[in-house]
Amino acid sequence: MAAGQAGPRRRGGSGPGGSPSGRPSLRRAWQEKRQVLLEPRYTPLVAACLCLAEAGVSQWVIQRVAYTEIDWKAYMDEVEGVVNGTLDYTQLKGDTGPLVYPAGFVYIFLGLYYATSGGTNIRLAQYLFAGLYLTTLLLVFRIYSRTNKVPPYVFFFMCCASYRIHSIFVLRLFNDPVAMAILFLAVNLFLEDRWSWGCFCYSLAVSVKMNILLFAPGLLFLLLLRFGLPGTLRKLAICALLQVGLGLPFLLANPVGYLTRSFDLGRQFLFQWTVNWRFLPEEVFQHRAFHTGLLVAHLTVLGLFALNRWHRSGESVWSLLKDPAKRKSPPQPLSANQIVYALFTSNFIGVCFSRSLHYQFYVWYFHTLPYLLWCMPAQKPAHLLKVLLLGLIELSWNTYPSTVYSSVSLHLCHGVILAQLWYGTASSPEEGRRPSKKVE
Repeated sequence: MAAGQAGPRRRGGSGPGGSPSGRPSLRRAWQEKRQVLLEPRYTPLVAACLCLAEAGVSQWVIQRVAYTEIDWKAYMDEVEGVVNGTLDYTQLKGDTGPLVYPAGFVYIFLGLYYATSGGTNIRLAQYLFAGLYLTTLLLVFRIYSRTNKVPPYVFFFMCCASYRIHSIFVLRLFNDPVAMAILFLAVNLFLEDRWSWGCFCYSLAVSVKMNILLFAPGLLFLLLLRFGLPGTLRKLAICALLQVGLGLPFLLANPVGYLTRSFDLGRQFLFQWTVNWRFLPEEVFQHRAFHTGLLVAHLTVLGLFALNRWHRSGESVWSLLKDPAKRKSPPQPLSANQIVYALFTSNFIGVCFSRSLHYQFYVWYFHTLPYLLWCMPAQKPAHLLKVLLLGLIELSWNTYPSTVYSSVSLHLCHGVILAQLWYGTASSPEEGRRPSKKVE
């Protein structure tokens, strides 16, 4: 070849120093990474990576951040009374007051009492709660994998980024995470169409803490939709029998004492701990008329959602009472999004109208927020607003003590989410449907 004559141009090669031919491959690699972060079908992969990261984060928190005593000693004192033979609920108490949780709480924390040498081995208790935290994440990720709605990058905000959630699980050892872990197990069973076992686990969660009853309206609607009135009554009987069985020793000792203490719906909360109503005067916060107004608003919004968002078939709502085989539409398993949408919105409405939210109550709805924000179709630019809402909610819960601004901000965020749930288009009943493995 003569000097200065150009040779044939290479194609597809990757020249040194980052030649232009290398750019498409870099672009493809970036697009693949974006897909992993944005497409819900990659949820299992991202979830596995985040759970591994969370194991390290939890270990670091336990080793490096000081444990702070709040309710753990009181829990241990309460169950120690049962160890000593006291079954009268009115006689069971701890440092922070009387025992106010149902019997399931007693049995679970009695197990922790024995496992941690009477509650003295705090470090072991923290590791047990770290295991509970990772289990909760696995259950939650499985729900999100079935619904196929939330982009995987959002899960980072649901895991490693929340200081308050790590504190609730491994630094404070509250009973709220225990109840929520069992609740998420129940939701997973509902998604598998195992409604009898799901109702059993749901009732078990209620027996740990009553906040699980906030999911009850959504669950009742789903049971009626799936089974009609006769089948629903059979499932509710499972819930009731478990409550009686767990509480039987205490019911025999003092039935009135057990029921009034463990299921006290009229408890007064201290103004100093409220996260959501700090902007109100204390006398308004404690006034019965305010509590009644919240209850009326709660029931009204639940009714509107049940009639206009959960129930979307062409039939009358009264058709829910019929046997599914006698309805116009042929009976079939509910879709994953039907189940999760009804349960998560039911709970969220309850949180919005709660008489008081304390810091540990954040775990009541924290893991459901991504679904509530992304269950409605939206344009891509709206993703930034949704992430901003998650950040503002986290900031409100991390402000201690709460302020007028933090509580107002929390209500504004709740209002935006509730408005989106109402004005958005609810998920199609066909989305997320898979053939059931077993019908109960």
